[in-house]
Amino acid sequence: MAVPKRKVSRMKRGFRRSADGLAAPTYVEDKDSGELRRPHHIDLKSGMYRGKQVLEPKDE
Repeated sequence: MAVPKRKVSRMKRGFRRSADGLAAPTYVEDKDSGELRRPHHIDLKSGMYRGKQVLEPKDE
């Protein structure tokens, strides 16, 4: 059975466990367009942010 030769320090243990806290990015449904977007980000399709026109809407 494999046994560590030395005690693993708190720092090394923390480095190993740092990825455990990562979560998938959250998305919210936009009220106006119904598209999914990140919270606190500009809706790139309509160019709106918090009810104000910030960017020109994308034309497809």
